Amino acid sequence: MWRAVFKTLVFTLVVPGTVTFVVPRWLLASRSSPDLPPGGRPIGLTMLLSGTAIYLWCAWDFAVTGRGTPAPIDPPKKLVARGLYRHVRNPMYVGISAILLGEAFFWQSRALLGYAAVVFGLFSLFVLTYEEPALRRTFGEAYERYRQDVPRWIPRLSARRRGNE
Repeated sequence: MWRAVFKTLVFTLVVPGTVTFVVPRWLLASRSSPDLPPGGRPIGLTMLLSGTAIYLWCAWDFAVTGRGTPAPIDPPKKLVARGLYRHVRNPMYVGISAILLGEAFFWQSRALLGYAAVVFGLFSLFVLTYEEPALRRTFGEAYERYRQDVPRWIPRLSARRRGNE
């Protein structure tokens, strides 16, 4: 378990760290002043902190429950359908998107808002073309049942299980 946690930490620092910290700082350095209306800082900070908590919770579930990492080259060995994964199939991507939107509102940056939209589009493309087909191949019928019960992007507030609808 601790090996998976360590690998998840390294992946998190390199990939989500680059997406949510390095690139946004680079985009912010290239602007002269805020270009979104003021007043969004509290909302932005809330989204940023919530998105971080979502990502970390899900990364922990991947390492501990799934015995793998968020990295496509070292995915979980077991289908993770607990925690936030009971409510939405892609909570890590939702969390990263919340971080990016939070940064855009907090720093009042139109460039970060556009960047968040591009990143979400890339997440969607990756999920549809690689991740879902790979999960179908790896977990078969268990993933199909999960996919039918849990929405892809918009979280359902109550977890719904087959037979409990």
